[in-house]
Amino acid sequence: MLKIYKITSDPVVDFAAEELKKYLRMMMTEGGDIQIAYDPTATEGFRLGLMQDMGLDVSDVENVELDDILYIDTDTTGGIIAGDNPRSVLLAVYEYLKKNGCRWLFPGVDGEYIPLKNIEPVKCRVVPLCRHRGEATEGANYQQNFIENIDLIAKLGLNCFMIEFRVPPYYDSYYLHRNNTFRKPEPTSQTTLVQWKRALECELEKRGLGFHDIGHSWTGDSFVDPDKTVVGWYKVDPETVSEETKQYLALLNGKRGFYNDVPAGTNFCMSNPEARKKVCDFVVRYTKSHANSDYIHVWLADAVNNFCECEACSKKTPSDWYVVLMNDLDRALTEAGLTNRVGMAVYVDTIWAPTTETFNNPDRFLMILGPITRTYATGADDELINTMELPAYELNKSDLPNTIDGYIAHAKNWKAQGGADVLAFEYHFWRYFVHSAGGISIAKRAFDDARSYHKHNLDGVMQDGSQRAFFPNGFAFYANSRAIFDADVTFEEVAEDYFSHCYGKDWKQFYEFFENVEKLLPQEYLCLAGGKKHYVDPDMAKHIAENMDAVLAQGKALVESHYNSDVRVQTAAVRIMEYYLIYVEYYAKMMLQKALGNDDEAMKIFEAWRDEFSKYEIYMETCYDQHLLFSELGRMASRKEDSVLTAFYV
Repeated sequence: MLKIYKITSDPVVDFAAEELKKYLRMMMTEGGDIQIAYDPTATEGFRLGLMQDMGLDVSDVENVELDDILYIDTDTTGGIIAGDNPRSVLLAVYEYLKKNGCRWLFPGVDGEYIPLKNIEPVKCRVVPLCRHRGEATEGANYQQNFIENIDLIAKLGLNCFMIEFRVPPYYDSYYLHRNNTFRKPEPTSQTTLVQWKRALECELEKRGLGFHDIGHSWTGDSFVDPDKTVVGWYKVDPETVSEETKQYLALLNGKRGFYNDVPAGTNFCMSNPEARKKVCDFVVRYTKSHANSDYIHVWLADAVNNFCECEACSKKTPSDWYVVLMNDLDRALTEAGLTNRVGMAVYVDTIWAPTTETFNNPDRFLMILGPITRTYATGADDELINTMELPAYELNKSDLPNTIDGYIAHAKNWKAQGGADVLAFEYHFWRYFVHSAGGISIAKRAFDDARSYHKHNLDGVMQDGSQRAFFPNGFAFYANSRAIFDADVTFEEVAEDYFSHCYGKDWKQFYEFFENVEKLLPQEYLCLAGGKKHYVDPDMAKHIAENMDAVLAQGKALVESHYNSDVRVQTAAVRIMEYYLIYVEYYAKMMLQKALGNDDEAMKIFEAWRDEFSKYEIYMETCYDQHLLFSELGRMASRKEDSVLTAFYV
């Protein structure tokens, strides 16, 4: 009988012991009991706890709270599974199980691959490649999906999760069934949404995952009603905004007010000390009642080129004023006895590093680089990054980079200025994964980008994407997770690892099929790489028409020959692929018409496609985000030859 002894008394270690017990019992051929007990003196069985409590060296990391060490030294009956903090103990348990053949390929029990086998000895000591490894809320998500996704990211070695806004708008996108013409809206109250957010916070705490909170909204909400509960990008009636409130808001074109009537999109007059105090007071008041928020993200407006143009504000760059605000906030939090860290957004206008101001306490801050305007058709060019000359900042005339290179160069300037960590807040699983029709190109891009960020001394990656970006499978998210965790693994090794467990012994045939989908519908074409403004392309139309039937036939043959499997995850993956083939057929037909310039016909195909998949969503909604996919596909379908490019969503 196996025994698990907890050397360290901690709730996360308790959970780690229960997880180890559960999966070991699932792996056992005959079942049987596995006892769990607390015994700091144990010398047999599995011993779980902090490395420090076992006399193991942790001196090779800078900060045991932030940096993870996974220590495993086991035989067939037990041994040590430890970490330098409680979260790392749980991650070490999952790494031990992975070394014994377990895999978690997409959210929920259907995404689990648990072998039936005798356990094998494992000996390793792992320090993950990146300090910060996380995911942030985006898309349309339901509560059980959120819970299963949080469970998954810990199993993949990630260590933090962000819930944006005081009341996350991502629930409404699901429960109102936006972009779904079949399911009726299910309105939920703000009270329910707040309660669900609190439940998610408990799921994070149970696993010891870092909780990143809020993001946008402070700069507008502070001047509306800080105690009012509001959802996301809400609007206000401009007629109800008082002159007293307007005095604090950014002066644009000679007027002060909420930008496009959206508080979350509004900047404020940062040279006004009273306005800065209002924001700081609001943040401190929130933080006092949310001590469990490891990072309070205090970002500026979710908009570009709308900073205050008053005489006083014009004397410093927005980034300099932002650092002034952050130093004010640091003092206010310190005076209140609050130790929560603060995330600040290196985003749109503030990607330019400050020129005069510096952090008084850089340890308080985490800089969040948001490369919102970059292309995903190309990766980093190291030589260019090291030699490029960045344009000077001009107030409200931002010339934002269109490649990852410019963003990394800006981030390096910020890091040299402040000494705080810089986290890449990426968007591979937002709109852009829709452009990777087979999921292979975006997986490779996410993998390579993660390595590039680390190479240029950024401190991690957080993915701002849908919690249901696992369609047609979870390979891209899996590849991203391994890239920021395992310094030695190659993309090809990750591909074989994922596909062999997800599709079985014939995995190479499946991989080849998804590659062929990418060739049929190239990412470079779908994302309009190289500055293209429209989809009209006779050569592409000819290519799609000549190859579509063969690619679909290949996929249908794979589904028919692998429809049922003794391994549940493989059955589930193929059933999702069954719907995916219909998706690819619609996608190809729509893009064929776009390539021919038949915009009206393309829109008819899009609408039929959306309506049909509205009925399918419920069958695969753990992995498939109807709202987010068809939001982007609709933009593609409606794009005309004379379309004007917009700031963020090109």
